[in-house]
Parts: sequence; C-alpha cells; structure tokens
Amino acid sequence: MRGTPAPAARPLVLWAAPVAEAGGAARHLLDVARAGIPGHRLVFAVPEGPLAGQLRAAGAAVVTGPIGAADGARIAVPALRRIVSALRPQIVHTHLAFADLAVSAATAGIDVRRVSTEHGIAADSRLYQRSAAAARVKARLHSARLRRTDHVIAVSESTRKQIQRQWGSGAPITVIRNGIDRPGSPVAPAAGLRILSLSRLAPEKRLDCVLRGFAELHRIHPEARLTLAGDGPERGACADLIASLGLDDAVTMPGVVDSDSALAVHDVVVQLSAWENLSYTLLDAAARGLGIVATDVGGNAEITGGAGLTQDPSDAPAVARALQQQCLQPSERPALAETIPSVQGMVEQISAVYRRVLTDRPIREVSRR
Repeated sequence: MRGTPAPAARPLVLWAAPVAEAGGAARHLLDVARAGIPGHRLVFAVPEGPLAGQLRAAGAAVVTGPIGAADGARIAVPALRRIVSALRPQIVHTHLAFADLAVSAATAGIDVRRVSTEHGIAADSRLYQRSAAAARVKARLHSARLRRTDHVIAVSESTRKQIQRQWGSGAPITVIRNGIDRPGSPVAPAAGLRILSLSRLAPEKRLDCVLRGFAELHRIHPEARLTLAGDGPERGACADLIASLGLDDAVTMPGVVDSDSALAVHDVVVQLSAWENLSYTLLDAAARGLGIVATDVGGNAEITGGAGLTQDPSDAPAVARALQQQCLQPSERPALAETIPSVQGMVEQISAVYRRVLTDRPIREVSRR
C-alpha cells in the first residue's frame, strides 16, 4: 500500500540586512520575525549586535557574520557567499543598499532568486552619499544589480517612483507599505503641548528647523515641552542651539529611548526630515491618534493623507502654527491611511511576491561554490 506523500518543504528565504542596531529598518525585520511569512521559512543574516539579540528573542533563526557596511564589501561579500552556500535558500531577500549590492555580488553564479526591499532612497540621491560623483556610481551599480534581481518591493509609492527614476526598470516592482497594527479600541486623542522628535540626530532630519519652530511655539505657550530623542552626530549642535534659543528648561535630550514608552506620554510627533520613505515613527503616531507635523516629502502623505504636513520646514512661524494646531485641536490630527496594511497584511503580500518569483522562475539546485 502506498504511503501518504510527505508534504513539500516550505521554501527557505534568507533575509540579509547590514545593520546591527535595533532601529530604523530593523523594525521591519523584527515585525516580520514575530509574524512570520505564510508558506515560507525564514533565516535572518545580520551582523552580531542588539538586532540579532532581539531577533533571537522573537524566536527567529539567525546567522551572524561580518556583513555590515562597516565591514566593507571585501569582507562582507565572501561572508555572504558562505552563508548562502551553507543554507541553500530558495530566495535571498535583501534590505538596504549595502546588502542589495553585496548579495548581488555574493550570489553570482548561484541559482537563487533575489528579492530586495527598498527602505531608503531619497529624491536627492546625494543626500546619503559623500558626493554627486559617488551618487552616480551607486546609481549605476544599482541599475546593474536590478537586472539580476527577480523582484523589488518598495515601501511606498514614492519609493517606487524614485527607484524607477534613479535606477531604471530592471526588475518588477511591487509596493508593499510597512504594516502596523491598529489599536484594539478607538483612540480618543486629547489636547496637549508635549511634543516628541524621535529620530537619529543627523543633518537630514533638520533638527535645527524643529528647534526654531518649537521656539516660536514656546513664546506663545511657555508650558510647551519638546523631547528631542535619539542620538547621532548632531547632538552637540542641537545642544548648542537649545542653549542659544533659551530653551534649556523646555527641551530635553534623553538619548535613545523606547519608542512605545515615549509615544505614550506625548501629544504630537514632529519630523521635518529632508526625506522619508515610509516612517515607522509617523505610522506609530498616526495609529495612536497623536498629532503629526512633518515635511511633505517621500511617503509621508501616504501615511497621513496630507494632514499635518508642512511645505517649508525653515519657516519657523509656520511650523509653530502647525504644532499649535496639532497640539490643541485633536480633531485636526491625521488618521492612519486605509492603504496602510496590518503587519499580517504586509507579510501576506510579501508571501505573494515570493510565490510569484518561484513560479515565474523555478529554483534549481543551489551551487555550493
């Protein structure tokens, strides 16, 4: 008598990211690690560090190695090739530009499907590059890499447009927005003047505009308070500007904080970045019913529907007026857009991409070279 056929093994997907810290795009990895991707097994390849620890705590399978941007391509590419050859995944799914390029090189000659999620591509390609020349070189590398990529996931419609504008149409692109779960019960926002900036203290976050706008608000509402959370190269400059604006008693700089705890004790989130693709900070704020004052760039309008967005962050009085409205008129605060999926909805969309990739080009045996 014939036995029952054994069920086919779920395809193995290797998620590769070059970040060790548990911030920024790491949130995406952690959400997926906790939810899983229907029909697929996941292994996460990251440098050793806090993110690896949190992934393990979430029950994820993790491999670590010298695969971060700080390790450089000469070290990271062979390390990634060893990981791929040992695990023999059906799909390698990369996150962030360094991993995209390094994995493309590491998997040359290996029969594996390549998927990438683009989290951070700015309209001004020089924003994250040392020079215009460096930006042009990176754009050419990504254009070539996309021709060897089976599918690209963009975290916003804005991101999709920038991929095609800067890197071309070398691979199919699907927009899958970062998922976030809505609260179980409706949020009843209350008026308040507790404002939170929750970001890396970096030039592209335009924290000087945040502080100057807040200073205008503080003149009208001396009870207003600002928390400038996070760390980074602009910490000293921010501290100096706080002192020069006479805001020492109104602004605190606690460093890196737990985002959930910080959001729970503030009324409005301010984020005047030069560019955002689909900010988890703004997603969390909108889901919680907090006010939002942000620049009208990237995917921000896809989160808020356009509410709470400012055109000119350098216009301090306009920023102050926006902060005042969002603080004191809760009915004007943006609701989370309906196009933002839940975490489960997000992973189901990713699963659909994987099925399409494997159906369009069935996998053969992965080389051990």
